[in-house]
Amino acid sequence: MKAMILIPTYNEATSVVELLRSLESLRESKLFDFDVTIIDDNSPDKTAGIVESLSLNWVSILKRGRKDGLGNAYRAGFAQVLAHVEYDQIVTMDADGSHRVADLTAMFAAINPGKSIVLGTRWIPGGSVVNWPKSRQLLSKSGTRYASLALGIKLADLTGGFRIYSRQLLESLNLTQMDATGYCFQIEMALAAHLAEAKATEVPITFVERVNGVSKMSRAIVIEALIQTTRWGIKRRVRPNADKLHYVK
Repeated sequence: MKAMILIPTYNEATSVVELLRSLESLRESKLFDFDVTIIDDNSPDKTAGIVESLSLNWVSILKRGRKDGLGNAYRAGFAQVLAHVEYDQIVTMDADGSHRVADLTAMFAAINPGKSIVLGTRWIPGGSVVNWPKSRQLLSKSGTRYASLALGIKLADLTGGFRIYSRQLLESLNLTQMDATGYCFQIEMALAAHLAEAKATEVPITFVERVNGVSKMSRAIVIEALIQTTRWGIKRRVRPNADKLHYVK
């Protein structure tokens, strides 16, 4: 097994260096074989240049012209990785330190053959969050509950972004037909994996609220997720097979 870890960045010059050093330690343990792609949206703080200055031969940079949403960044990363046959697992991971490298061991161990998705999950026994106010926890839990009911997907954390997708799963999806840009991209990918009948495994993780930098969460992102999820839910009820034809090749 060889994995590619995709890490989108926008003004993450401080946190991404610390993350790469932690990943370097895991890589040197030789327990897992992986490379890293930083997907940078032309960060004003020169994140890409700082990563380049580290001269890590297992880290590449996908430079994009502007910031236009998490979903578009990841889809660009998926397209690049799928062009290289040596990678059979694709990890999505935040750059701000909220996703712990320590949790990757259990997530890698949970990978199943064939079409599969491993979800790092906060809201199951063993999972937790650190430094989140009760209001933010309520928002995240409520978002997952609503999406689960609307879409008929029985997963405990549909909005989390710490995941491992198999190549077989991503190659079975019409990724270019997807349009979610904000954090509802995570919900759309979970829906697509469900429709593709991928094996889903939830692994408890500890989510740590960022210490440095500024959170990308906003009211507009929350509203987009609510509107999109409601729209997808209605479509699933009105035309049950239409969304599968849309997402699955």
